[in-house]
Amino acid sequence: MTRIQFGTSGWRGIIADDVTFARVRVVVQGIADHIKAAGLEERGIVVGYDTRFLAERFAQEAAQVLAANGIRVFLCDRDTPTPVVAYEVLRRQAGGAITITASHNPPEWSGIKFSTATGGPALPEVTRFIEARANERLTNPQVETVEVEVAEKAGLLTMIDPLDPYLAHLRSLLNYDAIRQAGLRVVVDPLFGTGRGYLDEACRDTGCEVEVLHDWRDPFFGGGAPDPAPKRLLELGERVVKRKAHLGLATDGDADRFGIVDSDGTVISANQILALLFKHLLTTRPVSGGVARSVATTHLVDAIARKYRVPLYETPVGFKYLGDLIMQEKVILAGEESAGLSIRGHVPEKDGILACLLVAELVAIRRGSSLKQLLEELYAEVGTLLSRRIDLSLKPEEQDRLLEKLEAPRPHLAGRKIKEILRVDGTKLLLEDDSWILIRPSGTEPVVRLYVEAKNAEDLERLTEVGQELVYGA
Repeated sequence: MTRIQFGTSGWRGIIADDVTFARVRVVVQGIADHIKAAGLEERGIVVGYDTRFLAERFAQEAAQVLAANGIRVFLCDRDTPTPVVAYEVLRRQAGGAITITASHNPPEWSGIKFSTATGGPALPEVTRFIEARANERLTNPQVETVEVEVAEKAGLLTMIDPLDPYLAHLRSLLNYDAIRQAGLRVVVDPLFGTGRGYLDEACRDTGCEVEVLHDWRDPFFGGGAPDPAPKRLLELGERVVKRKAHLGLATDGDADRFGIVDSDGTVISANQILALLFKHLLTTRPVSGGVARSVATTHLVDAIARKYRVPLYETPVGFKYLGDLIMQEKVILAGEESAGLSIRGHVPEKDGILACLLVAELVAIRRGSSLKQLLEELYAEVGTLLSRRIDLSLKPEEQDRLLEKLEAPRPHLAGRKIKEILRVDGTKLLLEDDSWILIRPSGTEPVVRLYVEAKNAEDLERLTEVGQELVYGA
């Protein structure tokens, strides 16, 4: 039996293989051990889940284990977005949260995401403690539970509906009047996930004319991963064009990631959206602060930070590191290329619903401009940078050889001198013309990720070829 191991965003695995009722119980018991060691039993734990197969049953098991440990449980009464669960932790001043989810992974996956009392993902020192406790129990996975009815009668379990408080909080973060006055038409696609009834309802709240796709629960997610990547947004793009909508707005399986389609049906990349929204926040919000991005995220935000003379923070991959800077109020936006962002005043967890609404606000304030037009304006202001990510499958022994090779990379790539090597997370090679390559093993999937950024499409293609040669030539 494989060991329990947390990745960049929780513990994940294949349902009925890695993720079983017994293994869920031992992981939750490890979390309960942490909660009790921290003295947070009375503050309680919020428990949520996504739309995957057995997700509500796994959530019920989690609630029963927590209750058996004398820990109060606030159990969501339907599948709920991860950022909503995070906000509920802060609103209730709870001791943390457990969300049964595998986020954007394929349908056969599930898992557990643990959030601390801050509302953000648990940092490595916490997850290492949970892993150790869970793995100790794997040889004899007997964990005490309490039936839901018994827990409710004992006052240890309360069913909750976090929708209205979350929607009210969004109103405090966004310029709903500007969106309402613009009379936007939007098409929303929650990809059969938890965003349904949240993103579309929030858009209606702003006065948008809303059409919704795939707004019912399907544990198979229409036959693919609930990931708002370009190939999953083709139908959304077609519908945007047919309806002559201003925007297409999508979220992933647990609504912590976003996907954006422009008025002509084109998918705008997460990197481009982060840059546009960073400038938008700088020019429309009175608060001061810098920007945080993961090591794999576009340097477009660096260029904007330089122009507006605000600090830039680079972190390892994983929103837990970015969320920490949100909590410290050092930044007005924190984001990553994998379509995650949050802003100052919000939860230290990525929120795809918030991201979509911020894009609607941007378009509303810049009436008559498409996202493509706004990008061209931004490129004219700070320079063009184009990005790409490719996932490359490598056997474990091949990955080991690659990592060994990257300890001493050659001094030039594609005719460009390597001016700096960063090892914040993986190996990042900064080239003399400000293009770069990053190679890093995934923390959640059995692949090596190749990230490339360059100033034009030709250089991007060449650097992508060189990056692949570097990986497979190991």
